[in-house]
Amino acid sequence: MAEPALLNVVEWTVSEVSAVLKRTVEDNFSHVRVRGEISGYRGPHSSGHVYFALKDEGARIDAVIWKGVFGKLRVKPEEGLEVIVTGRITTYPGRSNYQIVIETLEPSGLGALMALLEERKKKLAAEGLFDEARKQLLPYLPRVIGVVTSPTGAVIRDILHRLEDRFPAHVIVWPVRVQGDTSAAEVAAAIHGFNALPEDGPVPRPDVIIVARGGGSLEDLWSFNEEIVVRAAADSMIPLISAVGHETDITLIDFASDKRAPTPTAAAEMAVPVRSDLLSRIATQARRLIACWARGQEARRTELRAAARALPSLDALMAIPRQRLDTASDRLPRALRANAQLHHTQLSRIAARLSPQILRTRIGRCNEVLAALGQRGERAARVSLARRRDRLVSCGQLLTAYSYKDVLKRGYALVRDAGGTPLHAAAAVTQGMRLDIEFADGRVAATAEGEGATPAPARPRGKPGGGNPGQGSLFG
Repeated sequence: MAEPALLNVVEWTVSEVSAVLKRTVEDNFSHVRVRGEISGYRGPHSSGHVYFALKDEGARIDAVIWKGVFGKLRVKPEEGLEVIVTGRITTYPGRSNYQIVIETLEPSGLGALMALLEERKKKLAAEGLFDEARKQLLPYLPRVIGVVTSPTGAVIRDILHRLEDRFPAHVIVWPVRVQGDTSAAEVAAAIHGFNALPEDGPVPRPDVIIVARGGGSLEDLWSFNEEIVVRAAADSMIPLISAVGHETDITLIDFASDKRAPTPTAAAEMAVPVRSDLLSRIATQARRLIACWARGQEARRTELRAAARALPSLDALMAIPRQRLDTASDRLPRALRANAQLHHTQLSRIAARLSPQILRTRIGRCNEVLAALGQRGERAARVSLARRRDRLVSCGQLLTAYSYKDVLKRGYALVRDAGGTPLHAAAAVTQGMRLDIEFADGRVAATAEGEGATPAPARPRGKPGGGNPGQGSLFG
């Protein structure tokens, strides 16, 4: 009886059973809040979705965060982090198990946040983002100050008022959200944006950046603990001052910034000096400079007076030169007469050596040398002319040997066309063509008859002028 009763049970397919279970689970657990420890987290999948598990002492449940939700999370999953998540329970028919689709994720209590903060701090410190060697010096008197903060809060008013009191400067505010899901991305984009401004662009590039926010809880300040903000602060080429929260509030951007201010007002004080103090220092320096210059001038004046007293008088300095001048003026007439007498004696001695007989002898010797040179020149000219004459005769003989006129004397003739161009073959002659025939004793004009390509019959060998059949053509 039991077996027939079982046969009457309704038959389900596997897909139908999975669908019914899925609807049952989702209807009863459409929105749940679960506390657990993250396990098996390996970062986002290549698709952008995130898969891990939540566990406690007695159970384990698979979890998934879709790509769109993961990008909006303020706190990202970390291995071993205890969290509280909200989402819906659903089933995965492919493996016959259930899972939670997470919509929000937050650390479980302050202790979890502090543990996550400490872990992130160690990681970034190991990368060298907090090293003192990376810190930049703040400019003493910046022309432009960039402020990254909320434009509607009291922070920006405090900064502007403090700058106005100390040293008015050009301030550029980059408005951002300082709390919420998009706050970290906006703060990082503002830091990168200030650094990307050109030096001489329409918007002046800041000389220093202040990232500021008022006080709040650790959750409120969490945006300034995100890696994207810390890395942007560490990569900033413009000196950066962090002024997040009150003096007791510590965020990770404080370690990456070039200077940490306990409050936004203190950040404004760090950015610029006190104008009145600066004017007072300038006035003091100016007075010290003038006093120093006056003391230097007085010292040089005293040294000049002492040197003047040590110098001898003008009469004492000029006494010896005057005596030397008087002595030289007395000796000068006698020296001039003696010098003139000496030159006269030398001239007389030279004049005695230049007698007419000596000049005639020298002129005769020069004439003999000139005559000898003339004879040598004539002989050289005759020899040179003879050599050139012989070369000319030889060249003339060679030219005559190569001339075609000797060939014409042996009974040949040179045929040219009407233009005077020599004809080398019968094929170049056409019927009725005007020809110019040159013989050894003159030229004869002729007109061609018959076909030009037909060669003329050979003449028999005989008397002079009849040609030699065994001899080749002159132009062949």
